[in-house]
Amino acid sequence: MPPCARLPVTNFSSAYSDGKMTPRIGFPFCCLSRRLHIPRLLLVCVTCHAAAIGALLQPGLEGNARLLQLLSNKSNQEQGYCEAEARLALSLDFWTLSSENLIAVLPVDPVKENYVRKVKNCVFSIAFPTPFKSRVHLVAVSKEVLEDILDLDLSVSETDDFIQLVSGKKIVFGSIPLAHRYGGHQFGIWADQLGDGRAHLIGTYMNRNGDGRAVLRSSVREFLCSEAMYYLGIPTSRAASLVVSDDEVWRDQFYNGNIVKERGAVVLRVAKSWFRIGSLEILTHYGELDLLRTLLDFIIQEHFPSVDIKEPNRYVEFFSIVVSETAQLIALWMSIGFAHGVCNTDNFSLLSITIDYGPFGFMEAYNPDFVPNTSDDERRYKIGNQANIGMFNLNKLLQALNPLLDPGQKQLAAQILEGYPVLYYTRFRELFKAKLGLLGERKGDDDLIAFLLHLMENTEADFTMTFRQLSEITQSQLQELNIPQQFWALKMISKHELFPAWVSQYLLRLNSNTNNSDFERRKRMMTINPRYVLKNWMAESAVQKAERNDFSEVYLLQQVLQHPFQKHSAAEKAGYSSPTPAWARHLRVSCSS
Repeated sequence: MPPCARLPVTNFSSAYSDGKMTPRIGFPFCCLSRRLHIPRLLLVCVTCHAAAIGALLQPGLEGNARLLQLLSNKSNQEQGYCEAEARLALSLDFWTLSSENLIAVLPVDPVKENYVRKVKNCVFSIAFPTPFKSRVHLVAVSKEVLEDILDLDLSVSETDDFIQLVSGKKIVFGSIPLAHRYGGHQFGIWADQLGDGRAHLIGTYMNRNGDGRAVLRSSVREFLCSEAMYYLGIPTSRAASLVVSDDEVWRDQFYNGNIVKERGAVVLRVAKSWFRIGSLEILTHYGELDLLRTLLDFIIQEHFPSVDIKEPNRYVEFFSIVVSETAQLIALWMSIGFAHGVCNTDNFSLLSITIDYGPFGFMEAYNPDFVPNTSDDERRYKIGNQANIGMFNLNKLLQALNPLLDPGQKQLAAQILEGYPVLYYTRFRELFKAKLGLLGERKGDDDLIAFLLHLMENTEADFTMTFRQLSEITQSQLQELNIPQQFWALKMISKHELFPAWVSQYLLRLNSNTNNSDFERRKRMMTINPRYVLKNWMAESAVQKAERNDFSEVYLLQQVLQHPFQKHSAAEKAGYSSPTPAWARHLRVSCSS
C-alpha cells in the first residue's frame, strides 16, 4: 500500500447545544473505501409590469409616488413588457429595482438615522450609501452579468446614470437601500450582532447588491475572484462592476499599527440571496422566534421550491438540502485548491454559494496546512480544515433551528448532520477521480489519489499545474519517466523516489478505462483541470498597477479567467501558468484584504 497522504480533511468534530462533543469520525483518505458506506440580485424575477417601469434616477427615495402611478397603468405595463422581452434595455429609463418583496414580509428597523447601533425585532435597517466626494472611475464591468442577469445592454455601463448608480451616489425608483442584520460565530466564538457595515442591499431585480465603502485592493480581488469562480463552475455571487475613486480611506491592512491611505472603491455584487447562517442565528440568540419562523418561511418559499411550505417537517427538509449542498460546495472548493480564508457562520450562505471574498487564496504548492489569512493566528481556516468547519457551521445552523423543531424533528435533523462527512467524502473522491481521468469504479482508486497527494506534498508541487499537466502529458511520455521541461510541476514530483511506482499504478488504472483513448482522456481532463486560477501574486500584480491608474492587468485577468481551461497566449506571456515568481512567494493577505 502506498503511504497515506495528509488529505485536506482528516477528521470532523462538532459541539452540540448540550455541550457534548460528537465522536471524531475522521480517517485517512487512503482507508476511505474500507470505512465508508455510501447510503440548491436575491433572485426574484420581476413581473411583467415591473419590467416596463420608466425608472429615472433620483437621489434618495424621490419618485416613489410616480412609481406607484406607473404600476397602476396596466396598458403601459403590458406594452413595456413586450419591449423588454424583445431586447436588452439600452438605458436605465426602462429598468427598475424594488425592495417590496423584502419589506412586505420582513420587518424593518423603525429608526431611520444611519449610525452604529444594536437593533432588535427586525431583519433590515434602512441605510443610504454615502457617496464618494471625488470623481469616480468605472474600472471594469461583467458583460455577462449585465446582459444575462440584469437585462441591460453593455452600452448602459458607459452612461453617467449607471456610474452614479453603481457608485452609490443615486438610486433608482422603487429601491430602498437596506442593511441586513445578522450575527455569527467568528473564528469559533459568538460575535453577536454583525450586520452590513459597508454593504447595501439596493433592491431586487434578478437581485443585485451594492457594496458601500471598501478599498481598491480588496475590491479588485473580489471582482476578479467571484467572476473567476463562476467560470470554474463553482456556485458563487457575481460581480457586475468595479468603481474606483480618489477618496482617501485609511486602513491598517495587517492590524499591526501601520495605517496607510488607500483609494475607496465599490463593487456591485449580484446573488440569488444574501441570507446566511448568521441571519438565523441572531434571531434565535435573542429569542425572536416568531421572526425566525417568518424569515425561514420566506427563504424557503423564495429559494427552496422542492420544500412544501405547508409541510410540518419543512425546516428539517430545508436543513437537509443545506447540509447536502454545503458538502458539495466545499468539495468543489477543494477540487480547485480554493481556501476561503474566513469560514465564519456569517460568511456561509444558506443557498450554499461562495460569498464575501476577503482573505481567500488559491493554494499554490500543495499543502493541507495552507492558510491564506494572516489574521488567522490559530490556523482555524486552513484549507485542510474547511470541511470540518463546514460541519461546525451546519451544527450552529441546527442550533438556530432547534427552537422551531419538536423532539422527533430534532433527532431527524441530528441524523442528517451526522451524514455530512459521507456526503462530503463521496463528492470529494468523485471530483478527484475526474481530475485524474479515472472512469468507473476500481479497487485502489482512493489509494491512487492519496499516493499522488503524498508525493505532491513532499515535493511542494504546484496543485493547479500538477493536475493540468497530467491532463496534457501523454501516457507514453509518462511511461518513459522522462518528463519534458514544459511540464515543470510534474518534473518536480518526478524527483521523488516513489514517483515511478505511482506512474506505474496510474497507467495501469488508465488502461482499465474501457473504450477510452489517451486523446479522449486528455481532452476530458483539460475540461476539468484549469490552466489558470487567480493566484495571489496575479491579483497583487493587478492591484499594484491599479493603484497607479493602470488597469490593464485587471482587464487581462478578467478576460483570461473567463476561459480558465483554454490556453491563452497573453496569459502565457504574463506567466500565469508558470511557477510563482520569487518576489511573490511570501505575499500575505488579511481580513482587511
